[in-house]
Amino acid sequence: MARVTVEDCLKNVESRFGLVHLAVRRVLQLRHGTPARMENVKGNKEVVLALREIAAGVINADNIRQIEEPKPVAAEAALPEVDSGRADLQEILEEVSLYGASASVEYGSSDGFIVEEQPPESPEEE
Repeated sequence: MARVTVEDCLKNVESRFGLVHLAVRRVLQLRHGTPARMENVKGNKEVVLALREIAAGVINADNIRQIEEPKPVAAEAALPEVDSGRADLQEILEEVSLYGASASVEYGSSDGFIVEEQPPESPEEE
């Protein structure tokens, strides 16, 4: 199949509306790492690959929900590394302060950016 057309896809989908929803769902799956059901010989983008799968009948409204999407890594798994990194930084700051340098930084409370308040400028009259 040289080109994928809407007519090719509509042979396997009831309406254009259904085709759009099916294609969007499949594109999102492909972008999140779900493996393609057909060989992507030309290195086409996800949209073209999704339409090719629909036109070939590999993807349809019945099986789109059964296709497993890769599970995202839990955010809690990364937290111990962050906490240990902050503990290491705090230890370094304490060592630096022992040598006479001032190193008082609180992580997480601010970015250290100080804004000085200045009075508003009054328009000059001519």
